Amino acid sequence: MPELPEVEVTRRSFGERIAGARVTGLRLGQPLRWPLGVDGDTLLGHTVGQAQRRGKYLWLPLSDGGAPRGGLLMHLGMSGSLAFSDAPAAPAKHDHFDLVTTRGTLRLTDPRRFGAVIWSPAMDQGLAGKLLSVLGAEPFDDSFTPEAMHRALKRRRVAIKLVLLSGDVVVGAGNIYACEALFLAGIDPRTRSDRVSLARCAKLLDALRATLAQALALGGSTLRDFRDAHGMSGAFQHQARVYDREGQPCGVCGTAIRRVVQAQRSTYFCPHCQRR
Repeated sequence: MPELPEVEVTRRSFGERIAGARVTGLRLGQPLRWPLGVDGDTLLGHTVGQAQRRGKYLWLPLSDGGAPRGGLLMHLGMSGSLAFSDAPAAPAKHDHFDLVTTRGTLRLTDPRRFGAVIWSPAMDQGLAGKLLSVLGAEPFDDSFTPEAMHRALKRRRVAIKLVLLSGDVVVGAGNIYACEALFLAGIDPRTRSDRVSLARCAKLLDALRATLAQALALGGSTLRDFRDAHGMSGAFQHQARVYDREGQPCGVCGTAIRRVVQAQRSTYFCPHCQRR
């Protein structure tokens, strides 16, 4: 599943090019998770603003004569990707949405159709507002301090790895990045969240930010089919210290990396370097 780094890399790969473009066409393929929510013809002639990201969602604001006219909220689902092209090929089986503009066509390809493109009157209204209101803090937001994280973790009594994956405390820590951040912070993924001290919260937040920053620099992770809007794959997975390395020696202490299952997701960790 594309996580925060992959979604941000995608935004950066087309956001500047589409900003200021005028919508000239819109094509819908097979149904996605939710309907578009508006007659596509009503979006013709609107101008696309600066693409924004919130968690794993992308927001494309639209305007008409300078006046805001809502926007499109996009989610890549489990297997989706966006491509931006001057002259795209004819839509194939898994191409389910085209936004045609004066600067090119933004196309959503999603083999499993868990992705979404929905129109809302604003980011904080309609279905967009409902979906975004439950998200946790952005990891790079200066207002999200170790103290804020510590207070949020104190209200939970489940494994710290599961809190990171939930996305309601902090967004962006998908499975691979949660495993890597916990390793970097030296925290056992099975540690109960309300027992993580403030000092360890500070280490974890630093580790999460460092992990996500590295992933952004490497174009995200491509475990199966992720591509950015240029068609480029990510490379972070080749730098992973524990993820998908069961039985291999830890690069720090040499202990064999272990794998456990938490909430039906594989968790990788070093039993020596990571303590409860």
